[in-house]
Amino acid sequence: MLVISEKGEQLGVMDLASALSVARESTLDLVLVAPEGKPPVCKLENYGKKRFHTKKQKQTRTKQMQLKELRLKPKIDKHDVDIKVRKAREFLEVGHKVQFTMMFRGRELAHTELGLKVLEKIEEDLVDIGKVESPPAREGNRLVMILAKSKKKIDRG
Repeated sequence: MLVISEKGEQLGVMDLASALSVARESTLDLVLVAPEGKPPVCKLENYGKKRFHTKKQKQTRTKQMQLKELRLKPKIDKHDVDIKVRKAREFLEVGHKVQFTMMFRGRELAHTELGLKVLEKIEEDLVDIGKVESPPAREGNRLVMILAKSKKKIDRG
């Protein structure tokens, strides 16, 4: 087998026993890089360190999805709703889930339909990028709706 040093220099063609002894002397691991090659290619390297770095790279590649909460009240102004929708759109584009929480106080609880209308308007505005994961549901003095990024993008043209 062809043995390559840690720095990339060719140490030459040798049998398995001598390659393992060279690896032991240099306190490195003998890693088979190209088993189908003629002759097979092995490299001297610190395998534990390599495994650690590949695992670390894999972890950084996987995105951490979070649940972002946007709070509203039933008497919210149209412009304020537009700002909340814009912020939700940014979160959805990144891949986060968005939870809209409609807060009711006092007598507002008697008119939850006003809050439902606002949440339905938000749902219509975000239909191109997100889908409703959990429809508006009442939890105490709040209405909660969760949106997640939809798989395919719909053209709003």
